[in-house]
Amino acid sequence: MTQHSLAPSQSGESLLFLTDEQLRKGIEAMFFAYRGFTADPDRLLESYGYGRAHHRALHFIHRAPGTTVNNLLTILGVTKQSLNRVLRRLIDDGLVQSRVGRQDKRERHLFLTEAGTALEQALSDAQRARMRVAYRAAGPEAVAGFRKVLEAMMDPEIRHYYSTSKDGQA
Repeated sequence: MTQHSLAPSQSGESLLFLTDEQLRKGIEAMFFAYRGFTADPDRLLESYGYGRAHHRALHFIHRAPGTTVNNLLTILGVTKQSLNRVLRRLIDDGLVQSRVGRQDKRERHLFLTEAGTALEQALSDAQRARMRVAYRAAGPEAVAGFRKVLEAMMDPEIRHYYSTSKDGQA
């Protein structure tokens, strides 16, 4: 079995090596956690005829009102054709507004409408509720460790798009 070194955890526990089996269990936990994390939003999205791409677009437009289409392309890592299909639907359905840039008329800046904000809120409320329960059950050290693991798994070129709130809480 392949083994990988890890630094000691904050709790003083020292996991010097992880076996392939331990890593496999972690991978499976990520799959099942993601399935649970997306289950409630998926049901709501389905009622609109939307998918996870619509949810991600709403999320990142909400996080950065006025973001450009090009910025959203970079963050989401999707093709222009795929994003345009998603945005066209969200715009046609009155959830997103696209405005021409003031300095650069070629840019399109994206904003959520009231209806878009309401849908994004409902989607994120479901996910926050699930995370809140899990975080409370795990405790602050585990939450900090989990965040470190997730940040370490991010591709370096996209990591700068991720940020935490001012108080460092999720």
